[in-house]
Amino acid sequence: MKLIIQIPCYNEEKTLPLVLQELPKKIEGIDKIEIQVIDDWSTDRTVEVAKQYWVDHIISYIWNKWLWYAFKAWVENALKNWADILVNTDADNQYPSKYIKDLVKPILERKADIVIWDRQTWKIKHFSLLKKILQYIWSSMVRFLSWTDVKDTVSWFRAYSKEALLRLNITSRFSYVLDTIIQAGKKWLVITDVEITTNPPTRKSRLFKNIWQHIKKSTADMIRVYAMYEPLKVFLFLSLPFLLIWLFWVGRFFYYYFFVSVSVGMIQSLVLSWILMTIWISLIALGIIWDLLAKNRVLTEDILYYEKIKKYWEVDYEIKK
Repeated sequence: MKLIIQIPCYNEEKTLPLVLQELPKKIEGIDKIEIQVIDDWSTDRTVEVAKQYWVDHIISYIWNKWLWYAFKAWVENALKNWADILVNTDADNQYPSKYIKDLVKPILERKADIVIWDRQTWKIKHFSLLKKILQYIWSSMVRFLSWTDVKDTVSWFRAYSKEALLRLNITSRFSYVLDTIIQAGKKWLVITDVEITTNPPTRKSRLFKNIWQHIKKSTADMIRVYAMYEPLKVFLFLSLPFLLIWLFWVGRFFYYYFFVSVSVGMIQSLVLSWILMTIWISLIALGIIWDLLAKNRVLTEDILYYEKIKKYWEVDYEIKK
């Protein structure tokens, strides 16, 4: 059983040693632990520091990559190196590396495919009250859309089993954290939480400028991913206002026609009702079409899953031979 711990870095020469020093050397049930450092075009001594600590894998980019794009490359490299479990942490020392053994335990016990670190947001002192409330609302929305009970949906400190790595396909353009939760829920992968305390922040987030930008981008990604898996529900929801307004106007026409006996001026009600009904039917039709396409995407993902197995199994076979 091999565990690969990956650490994305961007100018982290000061905090990277703190993370590397705290990484576990041995974990019960794990035969081998390897460290994978991702250098996202750092301009300081991040790479030199990683080499000084004898990191097993260093992936360097010649320009900054978005997290969604980089994460796919990280996963592919981990699978190429036959990782059975992949743990994602950060180089700013926010996540206590000593708890990795607790993070991988549910996977080793075959109780989960993905384990997410619960930061216990309400207990974090440097979080403002507004941030805590928004975090709660946000996580509740993700839980509802993904059919999961993940407490801290935006936590990056996670452990993935090999099965989860093979099943997940990143499609979001901002961050992969919400994408993977919704996908996992729709693919019946088991997700669990581990409550762990957090370290004080060493710097501000570089992924977004403020919390409102984060909400804007994350909302767009969340809706897009959910619509990809549940298009019929999305289009039914979008069509509902048109249905209700159509019923109101057509009901208004029949009320005046049968009970008030006034037909003059009611023609506009029929015209508007016809337009609204056309929009409603069109949205329903689009929902059915996209739902059929979603079924086809499921089959495509199954093919991709078996292609991944074939690809990495053949590499493993050639090395052993």
